[in-house]
Amino acid sequence: MALVNQPRPAGQHTVRRHNSALVLGAVVESPGMSRAGVAARTGLAKATVSSLVDRLVAAGLLAETGPQARSGRGRRGTGLSLSPSGPHGLGVEIGVDYLATCLVDLTGEVHALRIRPGDNRAASVARVLARVTRAVRTAFADAQRRGVPVGGVGVAVPGLVEAATGLLRVAPNLGWRDVDVRAEVRRRLGLGDLPVLVGNEADFAALAELWCGGHPDLRDFLHVSGEIGIGAGLVVDGTLFRGVRGFGGEIGHVCVDPVGPECACGARGCLERLAGQEWILRAAGVWDGVGPLRPPAALLDELVDRLTAEDGRALRAVRGAGRSLGIGVSAVLNAVDVPTVVLGGSYARLERWLRPSLQNELDRRVVSAAWSRVEVLGATLGTEAAVRGAAGAVLHEIIIDPDPYVSTVLPG
Repeated sequence: MALVNQPRPAGQHTVRRHNSALVLGAVVESPGMSRAGVAARTGLAKATVSSLVDRLVAAGLLAETGPQARSGRGRRGTGLSLSPSGPHGLGVEIGVDYLATCLVDLTGEVHALRIRPGDNRAASVARVLARVTRAVRTAFADAQRRGVPVGGVGVAVPGLVEAATGLLRVAPNLGWRDVDVRAEVRRRLGLGDLPVLVGNEADFAALAELWCGGHPDLRDFLHVSGEIGIGAGLVVDGTLFRGVRGFGGEIGHVCVDPVGPECACGARGCLERLAGQEWILRAAGVWDGVGPLRPPAALLDELVDRLTAEDGRALRAVRGAGRSLGIGVSAVLNAVDVPTVVLGGSYARLERWLRPSLQNELDRRVVSAAWSRVEVLGATLGTEAAVRGAAGAVLHEIIIDPDPYVSTVLPG
């Protein structure tokens, strides 16, 4: 008979780690809760909760918000909330035509958002990573000026990130293959043991919309991020689904026209070649497809101005993109069955003009639409979602397991 490894008793550190997560999670769910409330919510002894709260306050994760309002007699408890001066997530997005960085605090507020236009396709991997290094150093300096610690760095990239290794396997629109972005960022910046997370930009954008998008009841949706490429993040029951290997969401490479133009991935008729930002700008006459790209925001501003003025060419371009988008998105929805599509990235600004042709295709092609119409929403975070999601993902890791961070800032 084979011997079975018996679980060993949990040590003091393991128990403290588990209980710290319980306590912090209770405050996240109910900001303003007192120590007594946390004890009641978690089932932990009041003395245990008090000790853990003191430790989380000392580490800068929790802050005391003052006496609670109370009816009747008795001692008023002190409210607790996440500390805005605690660890900040540092987000970085390596876009095809820009770099973005920001700091996000534990309450979700964004600080020091910086967007640096520049065509990263024309530069080598080393040169782009050198730009990333300079941008991250500036963000660290921003944090230092604010007097706040950085709890980790999240990097959003426009490609397939392998879940098991964190390796960027391919970013077709950048021409990158097998780049260890996490190791390069850590080495170039000398980050030591500071956590560095690398993920797909559309996945991070979906998480940002889930956490900070202002739709508290939105827990099942497909977030479609429209930039030069098109990516998607699938959220089911409040959880991001990345796929078994982390490669899910590459909706930009769904074929919508088998004889369409060749894509950077090597296939033909991919969605992003018929509904991506560059296709729309060319078709609308905003960019000739030959000259250098102006800053993305300026190009979008001009496109929106033309659409607002009811310029025929611009309207036809966006409606055509909406039709292609509807064909691609409907194929995904027929497979995964979520009720809502959130248009993010540059699509958020174009949602008013994209929606009619997109909705028409969804109504025609999604089999369940006859009795359960797909809802289309514009993302509230727009083009900032990915960099905010990258920063927020760092903080999410701290919140669900705070003890490793606490142990780095408190002795013993």
